[in-house]
Amino acid sequence: MKKKHTAQFGSFSLLLVLCSAAVCSMITGTLLAFFHPEAPTKASHPAAAGLTFAERVAYQRAIEEVYWCHRTWPRNRGERPDPKPSLDAMMSHAQLENKVADYLRKSDALEEYWQRPIPAEQLQVEMERMAKHTRQPDVLRELFEALGNDAFVIAECLARPALAERLLASWNANDVRSHGERQQREEATLPSNPTGQLTTVASLAAPFRFWQARTPKRTTNTIRTLTGRYTLPIDIGNQGAGGRYNPNIDTWVPTTVVLSGRSGHTAVWTGSEMILWGGVSFDGSNYQYFNTGARYNPSTDNWTMTSTTDAPSARDRHTAVWTGSEMIVWGGTNDSTGGRYNPATDMWTATSATNAPSARASHRAVWTGSEMIVWGGGTYPTYYDTGGRYNPATDTWTATSLTNVPAARTGHTAVWTGSEMIVWGDTGLAATQTRAADTIQRRILGRLRTLQTHLLAAPVTPLCGRAMK
Repeated sequence: MKKKHTAQFGSFSLLLVLCSAAVCSMITGTLLAFFHPEAPTKASHPAAAGLTFAERVAYQRAIEEVYWCHRTWPRNRGERPDPKPSLDAMMSHAQLENKVADYLRKSDALEEYWQRPIPAEQLQVEMERMAKHTRQPDVLRELFEALGNDAFVIAECLARPALAERLLASWNANDVRSHGERQQREEATLPSNPTGQLTTVASLAAPFRFWQARTPKRTTNTIRTLTGRYTLPIDIGNQGAGGRYNPNIDTWVPTTVVLSGRSGHTAVWTGSEMILWGGVSFDGSNYQYFNTGARYNPSTDNWTMTSTTDAPSARDRHTAVWTGSEMIVWGGTNDSTGGRYNPATDMWTATSATNAPSARASHRAVWTGSEMIVWGGGTYPTYYDTGGRYNPATDTWTATSLTNVPAARTGHTAVWTGSEMIVWGDTGLAATQTRAADTIQRRILGRLRTLQTHLLAAPVTPLCGRAMK
């Protein structure tokens, strides 16, 4: 006996999506729960009854909401004075219905005209292809979440439209029935169209056009029942991926993925786990900063998310050290705050801000065995030659001496010898900017002199084939 497919989105009633430096509200849970009042099964189950047309339209709206949240609102020499409208103001319910009817009709054509129905196995492969090759893993995760992370719904409402479009275009292009005399004979039998236009896109050739013109539209489209189980792809994109390298045998072993792709984060090793935290991602137009993290256990190849309760604010280019029992995070993105994370209790404790160094990023930190020393850093054009020693036992800061201190810098290195912190290298030294500029100027002048010498020694070549007078 087959089980009836059920899914529910009541478990989340409000999905918050960060887009265009603003938080877009996605009220999809309440809408979709109307169609699926029972609890969802994350790893999918047999689809015995398929989805109704109304359900597909509701899921399509959830998909379009995610896309709309990430849509850049047009700018004209700055921000537009009018706010970005809601999805409902830009896309009507009829347009949503047309989108659903279009992909269902193309699926029908593949099955009825070409006898090539889309099986469940092919939809599973399409989901995995999307997850593996996506260039926007964060957006794909939001799409999955908008569909309740239900593998069946994702297969039917996200994978099917893309796959049907691609397969239909391929079969149309290769079908010999779209050419020659048969095409002319069949075009002559098409019913007249008062608009003089066909409802298919230009890339779709004659076979689908013939079938579409002869087949009445259905308003309660339900794709043929598909049996089998779907599995929700776990590894989405490769930006959040990693690997374990064994220098003894010079080999890599990929790690599983749990965190969204990011840079400017930190990592510490506890002796049994790696703890990652913070960082930033860039989607081409907006930066998203994170206050999330995870603990990775290489023995089990397993990730555990770190708590966000009382965690420091989102940031990148901060520092992190391991004390033996806690990870101490400090600074970054022009911040002078920090926090201590205890993996045993999965709890955060804020570090004191009293007497802490000024806000900065790209500084360096070392652990002495009893104190964390931070030094340097800054943000262009301001760099620091100051630092501080933080004692987690007393939650207090002590400023480092300025006597004989190295020049202000950022992006340097720092190590602890057991008794001293050694700092070396720089980027943007305030005290040596003039020297660096002089060096660059000398190099440019030297190359110009070399170029001038080559030009004077080179033979004169006529321009455009004309002799020079």
